[in-house]
Amino acid sequence: SLCSLKQLVIHSNDLRSVPECVHSLPLLDKLDLRNNPLGRPPTPPKIAHVTPVLEELEIPELHLGFGQHSFQISPAGCHAFLPGGAELFFPRRCVHAVTQLQWAERRPDRKWVWLDEHDVLLSRPLELRPHGATFEKPVEVCLPYHKRRKGDVAVRRFDGQSWSTLPTATRRGSEKHSCRPGGRPARLACCSVSQFSWFVVVSRPFLDSCSVSSAGALLVSQFDPGIKLTFPPECTTVARTVTMQVLQVALSEVQDLTGDPHASASPLLCLSQTPSMHFLQPITVQIPLPPGVTGHMLDMSRLHLMHGDPTAHTWTDITVQASLYVTHIYAVFTITHFSWYWLWYTTYKCVSGVVRKMYHRLKQFRVRFLALQRKNDPEQVLLQCLPSDKAESRLASLLEQYDGPQPSELCVLLEGEQFFAGFERGIDISADRPDCKDGRLSFTFYSHLKNIKEVHVCPTHPHQGTIRGQVSFYRGEVPSDLPEEVARKRKGHDDQWLATLPLRITNADCDGSISGELNLGDPESGYLTQTNLLSISLRINQEWQNIGINLGISYDQLERIRNQHRDFGAQVLAMLFHWARGQQGAGPGAVQRLMKALVDSGRRDLAEEVEDIVTLGKRKYEESLKRVGLETPASSADPQSS
Repeated sequence: SLCSLKQLVIHSNDLRSVPECVHSLPLLDKLDLRNNPLGRPPTPPKIAHVTPVLEELEIPELHLGFGQHSFQISPAGCHAFLPGGAELFFPRRCVHAVTQLQWAERRPDRKWVWLDEHDVLLSRPLELRPHGATFEKPVEVCLPYHKRRKGDVAVRRFDGQSWSTLPTATRRGSEKHSCRPGGRPARLACCSVSQFSWFVVVSRPFLDSCSVSSAGALLVSQFDPGIKLTFPPECTTVARTVTMQVLQVALSEVQDLTGDPHASASPLLCLSQTPSMHFLQPITVQIPLPPGVTGHMLDMSRLHLMHGDPTAHTWTDITVQASLYVTHIYAVFTITHFSWYWLWYTTYKCVSGVVRKMYHRLKQFRVRFLALQRKNDPEQVLLQCLPSDKAESRLASLLEQYDGPQPSELCVLLEGEQFFAGFERGIDISADRPDCKDGRLSFTFYSHLKNIKEVHVCPTHPHQGTIRGQVSFYRGEVPSDLPEEVARKRKGHDDQWLATLPLRITNADCDGSISGELNLGDPESGYLTQTNLLSISLRINQEWQNIGINLGISYDQLERIRNQHRDFGAQVLAMLFHWARGQQGAGPGAVQRLMKALVDSGRRDLAEEVEDIVTLGKRKYEESLKRVGLETPASSADPQSS
């Protein structure tokens, strides 16, 4: 019906085909189809629509608990809901037979996380097994993630050798499967995969890309349509892929750093291309003027176009070389090669140093540390690192169960940076943990994750009074991509220190034992020391509650011990020390009562080990009496009696 149409300009879109009737319009004399993927297969539907709403009643649902890390799917398909909000959708006939699958949520270790410049981790790594298993139809994997105010959300996949970024769509989870009781469903980042592996969700600067040929192209940012790159015809003889990333900059941060109430900056523009070579003709770049600045009130002497070198981490003022001019709301300039570009408006005459500091600030997070002790078990210590604006509210939510000092002073960490917590001045960690090395507890900071650990501590040496110790936080290895001028400030022992918070343990030893040295028994029948009980506890397994019952400890007390101590080894040790406290002053026979309880609980092997320990102790006691000439007639007559 478009009989009067003369020109149709539809270049730089995602058109896969153009109807034949368009070519036969009577008055059409210009049809511009440049930079369209004509002839390619039709664009697949958006991932967000993969989950069939109408078939929810037909596809069986599977709700897994925290302990269910293995499940089965059949050719009928399955919609699996994992603890924490993750969802897996297996369409019909994606497998030929019943198949066993596994899932696991991993610790966000740097081994399992790949972050580019300005990326932020939004989820814990999810491992789906078996790795490499191929499905007949794409399977939708949806991972819950924490809200991010700026940036594009993407799912990354690790196949065991390399990382790749998958096409991602976001949506809310099922109304029937909220990760919080009575709350809103989780935010999900969804992707379609044909094989299982490791998956994480990251936030990255808004990214757009296109292919540029000799016909030219137009690239428009999804973040702000006012950001455009115009590639004229004949700007290249070799087809290349160009990528544009846009990073938001808060006006308050710019003014806070510069101290200039009139300072402002446009979004940071990161341009790259493959292959990397100069263009034959200038490329026109259009970006919005900095916030609060318009063309009619603009002082051109305060406007600076900065060029960043990603290798040297330097910034240069190229306002004159780039042929910069402004309209009412936009700035327009030309370039011949790709790099970083940033438009600033400030009263500073030399802005390179300020821009460099601001760029470093964009990669840093201001954090504070918490060190709190549980009220009913002061040896249980909670350590957490979190953004400074969340520290006070987090502390208020914990004060019902925990005591401790106020959050630390402000510190600065990078996303994915390693740091350590070390207990000092008479306090040590009371557990063997894979994340503890040389007495220091290892952390990796991710701004949108909890960065929290709970440990049990104990005095370095038995102590009768109050132990006034501390926990200090130190930086880990210097990140490889840190600018040299920043890395120089982090060299040396003192510069690794971040913060120190006080801890206090009153009249307590490791894991709730009695203060002072523990000697259970008597010299004639033999002693069990604190060290002996510790070695015995390491041999006790799931039968520890049966042993406690046979020792005369009430079921309610055993439940309290189990609730107070999350670590299994700490539960066993606390049970033994609780019983030992009750035996002080109870007269002889404590060791025999322990041996009987072990036998009644099916651990005769441990009872015999206790007997050997007591016999050895009694022999050493009698030998010491002989050395000082105090051997008793009874001991000389029967040195093996107990």
